[in-house]
Amino acid sequence: MADIAGTTGTANVFDYAPAPESRSVVDIAPSYGLFIDGEFTEAADGKVFKTVSPSTEEVLSEIAQAGEADVDRAVKAARKAFTAWSALPGAERGKYLFRIARIIQERSRELAVLETLDNGKPIKETRDADLPLVAAHFFYYAGWADKLDHAGYGPNPRPLGVAGQVIPWNFPLLMLAWKIAPALATGNTVVLKPAETTPLSALFFADICRQAGLPKGVVNILPGYGDTGAALVAHPDVNKVAFTGSTAVGKQIARTIAGTDKKVTLELGGKGANIVFDDAPIDQAVEGIVTGIFFNQGQVCCAGSRLLVQESVEEEVLDALKRRLTTLRLGDPLDKNTDIGAINSAEQLARITALTERGEAEGAERWSAPCALPSSGYWFAPTLFTKVTQAHSIARDEIFGPVLSVLTFRTPEEAVAKANNTQYGLSAGIWTEKGSRILAVANKLRAGVVWSNTFNKFDPTSPFGGYKESGFGREGGRHGLEAYLDV
Repeated sequence: MADIAGTTGTANVFDYAPAPESRSVVDIAPSYGLFIDGEFTEAADGKVFKTVSPSTEEVLSEIAQAGEADVDRAVKAARKAFTAWSALPGAERGKYLFRIARIIQERSRELAVLETLDNGKPIKETRDADLPLVAAHFFYYAGWADKLDHAGYGPNPRPLGVAGQVIPWNFPLLMLAWKIAPALATGNTVVLKPAETTPLSALFFADICRQAGLPKGVVNILPGYGDTGAALVAHPDVNKVAFTGSTAVGKQIARTIAGTDKKVTLELGGKGANIVFDDAPIDQAVEGIVTGIFFNQGQVCCAGSRLLVQESVEEEVLDALKRRLTTLRLGDPLDKNTDIGAINSAEQLARITALTERGEAEGAERWSAPCALPSSGYWFAPTLFTKVTQAHSIARDEIFGPVLSVLTFRTPEEAVAKANNTQYGLSAGIWTEKGSRILAVANKLRAGVVWSNTFNKFDPTSPFGGYKESGFGREGGRHGLEAYLDV
């Protein structure tokens, strides 16, 4: 595996030269307040926290930390704004969403650099995947705003009221778009809590709301820790809760809202199976395997973290996969050549490290791509485990890092049984040249999304969500409207 300075071994004319994106395109202020009722404001108790860049451990900014009083203030602002916002004709609400989408496009380079600095993922991912999808979600739901009568939920479906939304750190701006765009299109107002390790893009989005002329109080942004999210979920005047994050926190939220009339969607953990049959195009499958688990350093809820390979091609697939992993480039996330960026936080790195050590202790064989890890920041080399059984913790637990567990199967029935042998049910992938096999296997997989001969492809028109401990409800597509409507 090559580090970012060049390939290992003898230099040649095909070595990569550093190609860093400029930090100067984004202006990060020394401090940021909470965004409540259209204005940035200090926390009621004056508390602040720091957000750091995972690749360098550099402090990027100081952020106001919302407490219970701030949550109450934001919910009241959203409730006040709801009356006028929900009364607007859908076409008028759509204009605001179209305007937000266009501003996101205009500021996409700035936002991509900001997201890479605050999250640690490579610039080519934020630039080429995250930001185009963020804009696409706002464009898509802007188009729905005046067509809700035709969405299949009966005549004149009504908004719920105030939506309390809690998003994770792995796709900060994209998860914001998944939540806010349908909420606004359907006439709801929003109080959103970004993750404590990645608050900056949400605060920049608050500025975009002001730039778009969005009425005050329609969107409120409250950075903070878990207690901020808990206060938002429990607030009696919140009508709808949307959460993306860990299964453990999702269960806490379900307990909190039990017995209330709050509507809820939970998009939780995953342990996706990527199934490679013996007739699969191997090179194409290897690219899909890499995308499935090493995109965003494996910090993806629907990652294909369990590779199920038909026994007869196991050796061929593993040889090709290891060769491919040695070509991935780990290093500075702002370098346009980088494939593998930094792990989001020291806490997440410690979890990945502990789970991989447990995998070795349980008898699985570990192989990590050879590469030099930077001296500062949070880094983990792309890793795969062979000789894995379904009893191994690395085959059961969500690692949420660049770690792949490899299992084998002999028949399609065994592949389905192993793929479904998990408490999760978020995603799966199938690699074969036979369309009939794709359809037959996909219909038996208990997963919210099944990709065929590809992986990790998203579109705002397509619903996303899981079964079992991967949560319930759907986001995206026409299905994503229902969660924000009284139907």
